[in-house]
Amino acid sequence: MAQKSQKSGVSGYTKWIWRLFLGGLVFLFILFLLAALDVFGKLPTFEELENPENNLATEVISIDGETLGKYYRENRTPVKFSELPENLIEALIATEDERFYEHSGIDFQSTARAAAKFGKDGGASTITQQLAKMLFTKKASGNIAKRLIQKVKEWVIAIRLEKQYTKNEIITMYFNKYDFGHNAVGIRSASRIHFGREPNELSIEQSAMLVGMLKNSSLYNPMRRPEMVTQRRNVVLGQMLRNEFISEKEKDSLQKLPLELDINLEGHSDGTATYFREYVREFMRSWMKEHPKPNGESYNIYRDGLKIYVTLDSRLQKNAEEAMAEHLTNLQQIFFKQQKNNKTAPFYDLEEEQIESTMLSSMKRSERWRKMKKNDVPEKDIKASFFVETPMKVFSWKGEIDTVLTPYDSIRYNKSILQSGLLSTDPTTGHVKAWVGGIDYKYFQYDHVKQGKRQVGSTFKPFVYATAINQLGLSPCDEFPNTPYTIPAGKYHLEEDWTPRNSGDEYGGLRSLKNALANSINVISANLIDQTTPQNVVRMAKNLGVETEIPAVPSVALGTVDLSLYEMVGALNTFANKGMYVKPMMILRIEDKNGTILEEFTPETREVLSESIAYTTINLMEGVTRYGSGIRLRTSGAKYPDNVATGYPYQFDNPIAGKTGTTQNQSDGWFIGLVPNLSTGVWVGAEDRSVHFVDLTRGQGASMALPIWALYMKRNYADEDLNISKEEFEKPETLTINVDCDQEKDEDEKEDDQKKPKLSDEIDF
Repeated sequence: MAQKSQKSGVSGYTKWIWRLFLGGLVFLFILFLLAALDVFGKLPTFEELENPENNLATEVISIDGETLGKYYRENRTPVKFSELPENLIEALIATEDERFYEHSGIDFQSTARAAAKFGKDGGASTITQQLAKMLFTKKASGNIAKRLIQKVKEWVIAIRLEKQYTKNEIITMYFNKYDFGHNAVGIRSASRIHFGREPNELSIEQSAMLVGMLKNSSLYNPMRRPEMVTQRRNVVLGQMLRNEFISEKEKDSLQKLPLELDINLEGHSDGTATYFREYVREFMRSWMKEHPKPNGESYNIYRDGLKIYVTLDSRLQKNAEEAMAEHLTNLQQIFFKQQKNNKTAPFYDLEEEQIESTMLSSMKRSERWRKMKKNDVPEKDIKASFFVETPMKVFSWKGEIDTVLTPYDSIRYNKSILQSGLLSTDPTTGHVKAWVGGIDYKYFQYDHVKQGKRQVGSTFKPFVYATAINQLGLSPCDEFPNTPYTIPAGKYHLEEDWTPRNSGDEYGGLRSLKNALANSINVISANLIDQTTPQNVVRMAKNLGVETEIPAVPSVALGTVDLSLYEMVGALNTFANKGMYVKPMMILRIEDKNGTILEEFTPETREVLSESIAYTTINLMEGVTRYGSGIRLRTSGAKYPDNVATGYPYQFDNPIAGKTGTTQNQSDGWFIGLVPNLSTGVWVGAEDRSVHFVDLTRGQGASMALPIWALYMKRNYADEDLNISKEEFEKPETLTINVDCDQEKDEDEKEDDQKKPKLSDEIDF
């Protein structure tokens, strides 16, 4: 009887187990059914599964195939499965989902294990479930019931994803979607930011590190917790051994390796060509208004994954940025030393009232003022806030400085920092090859290539000489008296006589045009503009591409007008391009995310001068670097035996046409140098014209700007793959103007130069 009762109890227990099991299945079935019917919230449609919405970054791609930067809300640039290295896929499967190729979206074996152990040995989410969560569900918060409902929704979506996509497509979507932190959304951004390479170039240990971050990219952050990330990477390598993707010997050797990060942040203020990328962003805003999608919607550079192919060469851009940093690091130190004796530092030539007015104007342009004004803060309180010490970071050439300053003092400090711009183009195509709009976009966002305009000084004189050669039929060998020249009041609507002076008040004798331009003889420039008229010189500049309004007054011969580097380099290109103006060109084509070309761009050209006039002007400008203000590019040598040793390290011996420029009080230093297939202009100065060097030795264009050009070109010539010309400028077959004259310098001048090299540049008024 007892045995029968015992059997009955066991049977009843078994029935309850079956009832619970079957009830659980029914419950899960109902949950799945309700989730599939959108009872717990709308699930993605078939169309949404077919085209899951992603915010795709727009890329700016250089002419040599490098990504210069991106525009994004999420820094995601998708890759194809074929671009993923095998070791990355193996690391993912070994660590996140060992039975990925066996299940259909849900790994019931792992789910049962996780349920039995209450998740102590890890969760049971498959790669497909994790993708479903990233794509279509939000993180659940609250009670267990809500989290269970979300899990069910993930299961339903995972099953649908498995039906809709292949396993390889799911892996690809997963890697493209995951947020690795530090603006690295997707494996391509993560690979570039952490290791400076494309995904298909990742080594096994690098792939293991990135897969290790998938557990929690915020916690496993290699920039903040390298030791923890190394341990996690080694766990991934252990999983790869367990799944027989690597040998034990490989695992042991790889686990001993350091992380060896190569951090390349891709924020909007990070990376290369930051000022150029901002120009492209503004260009795209206008372009998108005029070029809607086929359905009438507007393109969005932050989510449509456009590809913008540009003319910049990443190698030339890198050389330009490095050259600027190298020279200005030293020049800034010299400037700071001069400021120690300046009681009104960094300003000169200003009274205290003028300084305060200047500072107030800068305060009103600041972001602090704008925000407080927007919040209706009284002006007196806004002003007071500028005198409260605040923790902040400021720019220095040795890296950011953490300090405590008042905002007022930080503005004054920033005004003491020398600024610069560089533009480099191919004169034959108009392609812009390098664009450095400033020294650091994070701190100084004003672009000194196209946005900024400063007095150009003697870099304007080639326009005067070209007009004289074209209009008067002059030759570089023609001579003019080096004597004071006066244009009387009343002529050209002058209110008083205009008599410019030469640098150092040096007069006497005759000067050939070539010698006069090389040494920036102001009185001869005044003579030439008087003979040709200011109106014709202005017309020449306009024909050469200068868009800024230029007053038709004699003083423009000395460069009193404010122009941009973009205008100056584009105009002088015409002389190197045989008289054919080619408008500087930045964009080659724009493609959508699928590679469909939306627009291709062609250069804008027009003939301005004959080949003979253009070549003659180039010949004149070559004199600047042979024995004029640009002589410090040279050293004594066989090619130019009349040169004196300058003591400078550049030692170029190839033909270079150029022109320096220095404005009043050394506020602006310019140098524009041309070789047959590359024209480059450099400007150096401070934000305010009252901030400058006190002496001409350091404050001239040949000291401030020319060295950046020289360092840049030395780097370019060191890379033979860039194919930068060292050849002569091509001489027209029908040249009728005599340029082969040997009277540029008489024997007395040569003897004086050999005793004391002429290193001073011109002062233009």
